[in-house]
Amino acid sequence: MPLSHTLRRAAAVGLCTTALAFVGLPAPVQARVADARQTCLTPRTDQTTAAARGGPSGLDHRGISAAEQRSITHRTRSLLAARSATGATLVEVPVGRTVPVYVHIMRSATGRGDVTNAQVYRQLAVLNSDFAGAGFSFDLISTRRYTNSAWHKDQQSTQYRSLTRQGGARALNIWLVDLPWFGVATFPWDYARKGAVDGIRVDYDSLPGGSIIHFNEGRTATHETGHWLGLFHTFQGGCTALNDQVDDTPAQATPTNGCPVGRDSCPLPGDDPVHNYMDYSWDSCYTHFTADQAARMNRAWVAYRS
Repeated sequence: MPLSHTLRRAAAVGLCTTALAFVGLPAPVQARVADARQTCLTPRTDQTTAAARGGPSGLDHRGISAAEQRSITHRTRSLLAARSATGATLVEVPVGRTVPVYVHIMRSATGRGDVTNAQVYRQLAVLNSDFAGAGFSFDLISTRRYTNSAWHKDQQSTQYRSLTRQGGARALNIWLVDLPWFGVATFPWDYARKGAVDGIRVDYDSLPGGSIIHFNEGRTATHETGHWLGLFHTFQGGCTALNDQVDDTPAQATPTNGCPVGRDSCPLPGDDPVHNYMDYSWDSCYTHFTADQAARMNRAWVAYRS
């Protein structure tokens, strides 16, 4: 098994949140796994990209400061007020917004990562099921395959995204690549200055039928699309009243590992929202977005993507 898959499988069973288990791994791999765990614990300074699910900022819920959150909220309110003044109507309840989707399969020179069309269709079905209650549906416009080993390994990301991205602000571009984590996304408020690379990158093995244990039911794409539509992690801000700026998600100190129903990591009211798509739970644990998350996504859509 390639080393990158060894690391991803290790992460899938909790390397970033539990003690390291080196049994059966050769010394060089042990060193790489140790490095990977340290990366998960290293704070991220890039505030223009949504933190990856289990990625470089895996445990860093301080990647976007409270001051920047307030700035984003102020900007969003200003944009919505301006649209309202021109007669636009903001609807915070599900209204049936259709998102065109462009899938880019980045396979290696040897064909690694060449997921099937059936997997892509199953992934779209997962997105449509998970976002139905929030008022979004996803329409697959095209699936394109590229043979480039560097792009397959998510190298030259800015280049390949700007060369292959399709559609405008409303279009969700999904690049399927070989990542050392599971996924990463851009936020909607960055589209005006980074529209050429707007979208989500998802590990191809996280699609339905993939081989990443506990993370192969397509919910990584759901999680990253939540970021793309303006949601933070449920553990954003830790045990604070500000939290993820969503009123009906209880405060959460750290990301979830597995599906520990009843976990309560904060003294504030409510158990951790382990079933929420914006936590780091196993795919099988996820069940929903909240009503306020749906409202936030709809506000962000009107402010930045309409």
